[in-house]
Order: sequence, then C-alpha cells, then structure tokens
Amino acid sequence: MTHTLLISIFCPDKTGLIAAITGSLFDLGVNFGDTSFSILGTGAEFTSVCDSLVNAPTLESRLRSLPELAGADLKVTPFKLSSRQAPNAKITHQITLQGADHPGLLTQLTEVLMSFQANIVRLNAERIHAPKGEIHYLIHIAAYLPVERANACLASISNTASSLQMHCHWVEV
Repeated sequence: MTHTLLISIFCPDKTGLIAAITGSLFDLGVNFGDTSFSILGTGAEFTSVCDSLVNAPTLESRLRSLPELAGADLKVTPFKLSSRQAPNAKITHQITLQGADHPGLLTQLTEVLMSFQANIVRLNAERIHAPKGEIHYLIHIAAYLPVERANACLASISNTASSLQMHCHWVEV
C-alpha cells in the first residue's frame, strides 16, 4: 500500500544535509513529489510531499535516526490534500526584484499579484548587504499569471517596484 506523506523538517543548516535526507528516503523507496528546501537564517527547512511504501511513523523514525537531524523539528504526517497541482500552480513567470528594504514591501507586491488573480507558486525573499552598508531586499517570485492579465500585472508590479526604489526583472517561462 502506498502512503502519500508530508515531510516537514527544520534544523540547523549544514553541508550534506539534503544528501543525508534524500539518501535515507531513497533507501526506503520514497518517491518525491513537490519538494522545497531553503535556508532561513542559520536554519534549514526541507518540505516534501512524497509517496512511500512505509507509513508515517516508520519514515519519521528513520529520519530521526540520522545524525544530521539530531534535535531537528521533524514531522511526517499523511498528506490529506491532492498531490496533483491545480492549473494555477503552473509557473508562467519568474519575477526578480531588488532594492531598498521598506516596511510593507512584500504586502504591497503580493497584493498587486492578487489583484490580477495571479498565484504565487514560490517566493523567496532575503535581506542582503549592499555596498556602503545599506540593507537591500532581494525577492524571487515564481508565479502563475493568467494570460489575459499578464501584461497588465507585470506593468503594475514594475510600477510598484519603481515607486519602492526597486529594480524589477521578469521572464516568461
């Protein structure tokens, strides 16, 4: 019997972490679906929806035995939603913004996307140290933009970015 599971891990980041996790899961015959990894400060977050022949407690126990995950916040649970993505989860555009950091920056940008019925599939935002000691913000957005609204949405994102002293670049996927 195949189990569709959600694996959620948060732990300190270290070299070889992803290799240890994926290698252990491969050895158990896990088939990865949607998977993400990101560094958050000095921590690392790994999330995956996968199909497994072993149940959630067995998989969690195996992951907990890895030395790389000692003390990790780790949870493996049945995934109760559909593992098939909706049509608006298809990435149509990659948008990159960089510039001055402002309170409410992410809110303003995501509200623009929402107003055009765009769907954010992935978002990564980080503070970066710029020359002269300034703090800048770098945002990468992978989004689904409805074809009939894409041009207007991108123009609005560009205008919003400009008003916030940010550079905006986008590519159609």
